[in-house]
Amino acid sequence: MTNSGTTPRALAIANRHPRLRFRRAEVVRLFRVLEAHAPAIRVPRTAFLAGELSVVFLTDAALARLHADFMGDPSPTDVITFEGDAFAGLAGEICVSVDMAARVARERRSDFPTELTLYLVHGWLHLAGHDDLQPANKRRMRAAERRAMALLRRHDAIPAFRLS
Repeated sequence: MTNSGTTPRALAIANRHPRLRFRRAEVVRLFRVLEAHAPAIRVPRTAFLAGELSVVFLTDAALARLHADFMGDPSPTDVITFEGDAFAGLAGEICVSVDMAARVARERRSDFPTELTLYLVHGWLHLAGHDDLQPANKRRMRAAERRAMALLRRHDAIPAFRLS
């Protein structure tokens, strides 16, 4: 990702899931492709705060605790985003449930790496200002997710996430 369109954005990646394995460089590439092609996804580059982007991979239980602590809802969820703080040099944080992605992929008989990537895209879109609370906004967000996922497939930028 870039701060001003030229300098690569710092990306902090924390794997707090005991069984998730991946190459960090692949996750960095995913976000670099998204940001480089943000206009094609219909996301203005100016939508993002400058600074470091944090990505955290969590268990269901850990993300449910965050959900309870920050949103007053203790139920499991797939993605939580925290807005950044330009003054502190933080673009935002995307927290995803690896367990939820694995469960949904099994239920849909889909691919786990693709499902987990979709959660990262969803969080990235939230940080870009998309929301999915109202039906019309949800439709726009789903369309942006489809564009982003198609773009990542074309660029072979879906990380090879796996559970050990």
